[in-house]
Amino acid sequence: MDMRKNQKTEDLIGAFLALETAREARLFLRDLLTEKELLELGNRWQAVRMLSGKIAYTEIIEKTGLSSTTIARISKWLQGGMGGYRLMLEKLSNNHHATLSHPRKR
Repeated sequence: MDMRKNQKTEDLIGAFLALETAREARLFLRDLLTEKELLELGNRWQAVRMLSGKIAYTEIIEKTGLSSTTIARISKWLQGGMGGYRLMLEKLSNNHHATLSHPRKR
């Protein structure tokens, strides 16, 4: 899917980029998504993190409730998708290290 050609998607991305705090993100996501959708996305992100840590599918299924098909798809995108999962894993890893050495006030 070429997201650049979809103005609705571009508008949504713009909304995400305007968020400044975890509270704002939480409020926006809860209004945008149903509770079930939000939990599903959380499970998918947990699977990404577990796959990057070389955790077995069986444990990921047990912890997330995702199907092996969904986990395989996530793994495929993690290894050869557009790089979004790897980008976020790296950014969060770098941010975590920066936060540990230079705590920010909120």
